[in-house]
Amino acid sequence: MSYEELFQESITSKQAENPAGNSKITTYEDLLFFTLFSLKAGLTYDILGLVTGLDGSNAKRNQERGLQVLKHALGNAGVLPKREFATVEEFHTYFAGKKELLIDGLEQRVQRPSDYEEQKGFYSGKKNALPSKQ
Repeated sequence: MSYEELFQESITSKQAENPAGNSKITTYEDLLFFTLFSLKAGLTYDILGLVTGLDGSNAKRNQERGLQVLKHALGNAGVLPKREFATVEEFHTYFAGKKELLIDGLEQRVQRPSDYEEQKGFYSGKKNALPSKQ
C-alpha cells in the first residue's frame, strides 16, 4: 500500500497514537474520500475542517497526506498524469502516437468591452461579474 510505503506505518497504527480516539479519518477509504472531496469542493482549510469535523490545520495536514498517497499510488499504477514539460520537444515526444489530447482550461477573467452589445460575446452565463444594464 502506498500509505505504508510512504509513512512506514498503517493508518490504524497512526490512529493508535491518538488515545482520545477522536480522529475522523480512520481508514484508507476515509483518507481517499477526504482528499478527493477537498479537491472537488475547493474550500478553505477552516471551512473544510468544519464540514468534516476537523480543525483547519488538521484538514490541511490530512489533505497533504492524502495527496502524497494518491500521487504515489497513481505513479505505481502507471496512470499518474504528466503535468509539466521542460520543452516543446518533450511534450511532442510524450504525446507521440496519441489520437486525442484533452485540455481542461481554467476560466480566467477578461476585460470586457464597455459597450453592452459587445459584452454579450464575452458573457459565459456562469457568473454575473458585471451588473446588468436595465
